[in-house]
This record gives sequence, C-alpha cells and structure tokens, in this order.
Amino acid sequence: MHRRQFLLISSVGLTAALPTGFITAAAQTVARTQIRLIVPFPSGGPTDIVARPFAELLGDALKLVVVVDNRAGMGGTIGAAAAARSSPDGGTLLFATVGTHAINPTLYKSLPYDAVHDFTPIALVAKAPVAIIANPALPASNLGELVALAKRAPGELNYGSAGNGTPGHLTAELFKIAAGIDIKHVPYKGSAPALSDLLAGRIKIIFDPVQSTLAQVHTGNLRALAVSSKVRSLALPDVPTIAESGFPGFETTAWWGVFAPAKLPSEMATSLADQIAKVVNSGLFRDKMEPLGVHPMVLTLGDFAEFQRAEISRWSKVVHDSGVIVD
Repeated sequence: MHRRQFLLISSVGLTAALPTGFITAAAQTVARTQIRLIVPFPSGGPTDIVARPFAELLGDALKLVVVVDNRAGMGGTIGAAAAARSSPDGGTLLFATVGTHAINPTLYKSLPYDAVHDFTPIALVAKAPVAIIANPALPASNLGELVALAKRAPGELNYGSAGNGTPGHLTAELFKIAAGIDIKHVPYKGSAPALSDLLAGRIKIIFDPVQSTLAQVHTGNLRALAVSSKVRSLALPDVPTIAESGFPGFETTAWWGVFAPAKLPSEMATSLADQIAKVVNSGLFRDKMEPLGVHPMVLTLGDFAEFQRAEISRWSKVVHDSGVIVD
C-alpha cells in the first residue's frame, strides 16, 4: 500500500471514531487526537478539582485526550482571554467559572475579552456553595459567634479568598453587609496559598468553594461555620447554611461550565453539548463530585446562554452593592 493511501485510510478511521458532527468539513481529512481544555485558575484549586475529573471523562466519551492547560492569573482573565483568541475549530475549550463569565464583566473596568460575544456557550457542568471556614483557634464555633466577635473588634479580623472578585470574595463582602460587620479582605493568588495561611493561623477565616477546604474540615484541622447555598451541602450535612444561621434569603453559588471560542460551527457545538451532558449526568461524574460537595448540573447551548445572561445581571448587582471594582 502506498504511503499516501495508508495515511488517508488512517485519518478516515480515526475521524470516524469521533462523535458525528465534531469534525468540521474543512478538517475531515485531519484526525484530531486531543483537545486543549484551558482552566483559568491554578492546579489544585477549586476549579481544577472539578475540571480534571471532567476532562478525563470527556476524553473517554470523545475517544481522544483532553489536555488540561492551567492558565492562571487576574481572576481567570488570562486563561479566558487565551481561549477567546483561539481558533473556533473544537481544538480549544474553556472550563469557565462564575467569575470569568458572570462576575468579571462588571468587576473589571477593562476586560480583555467579552464574556458573551467572544464565546460559544456549550454546557453548564456543576455548582457548589461557598463555605465559611475558620481556623480552630478562632473563638467562634458558629456564624453567630463569628459575627459577635467581629462586632466586638471592628476591622481587626481578616479573611482570605482566592483573589479579588472571586465568588468567595464577593460572598464575604455581601455577608459583611448583611451582618453589619467589618472584617478585612486578604486576597491571594488562588485557594492553595490562602488555605496554607489559614492552617498556619496567619488569617483566621476563608471564604471559598467548599471542595477546596473539605479534606481539612473532615480531619478537624479547620472548622466549617456555614455554607452559602440555599440548602445544606451533602458533603457537610451538619453545617448550616448562612440563611438558616440568621440571614434569611442569603444565597450565592459558584458554578463551572464549558465555553468554546465564538463562531464554533453549530453542528460541532451540538455534538460537544450532547457528549458533555452524558458525562455530567453519568454516575461516574456524580460519584467523583458529590463527595467533594460539588453538585453536577447540566444546561446546554441556548439554556446555558440564558443562564449566563441571568447570572451576569445577578452578579452585577452583587458587585455594585459590595463596591468592589478592579482596575
């Protein structure tokens, strides 16, 4: 067999293994062997914790390799901007967050991407509450005691978050307004360094999605005071919500979803959405996420786009109410 014939047959065989519609007409003779999934936050953080199991299962579903590419910095804007600039051929996807695609459009005076027009929304993947976590040395075993402590010493308590404008930061600022307290924000470059300083006692409290601190809470190294979701987390069933701790109606939620660059062909978007929905609805993904306090939840294409628009409006009010703006 001639080399040219062999390459053509090999390419057709590999392409046929992918879901129908995933390869564009212009690229049907080029076999795709991998997809790059940009994760706009550091390795080991709450977004990465969700993204890596998802990438593995999506790769299995698509019968190719999904490579996680951590592009951290500036509240996720560096990674999101890199994804927006990528070719809309299905080779690059973004594992976006509530921060990159709902909070940042209002938070940043100048954003290097348009969260709506520079992307094709593919699917919502999961949600999780923000947890209020304390160092055990802090003399507060519940949220009421934390508020009382903060009111006795205004401005003396500090709290950490994964960075300016993250769900943890804005949840904390909203809680400060609701509780009428003054605690000082210490922003970190990701959850890991904030968690390290919390364990060392250099900060007393952290506001962060529940999965990043869960292991330390279960071992007793840290104390969970409350979660920000409407109902209690399955991973922390004994920890009350902020709402049931004396602040009715209080609710914030972190979420993660998949976006592609703008102008992704519709047949490719549909095929990707179908495969992602299968992954998110699978028992394998649920079994990986629920013990971490992360709740799989799928919305695809138009429904996901509508959800994002509503979230941008919702978080815009949160940003304005908190007075937090990043230059």
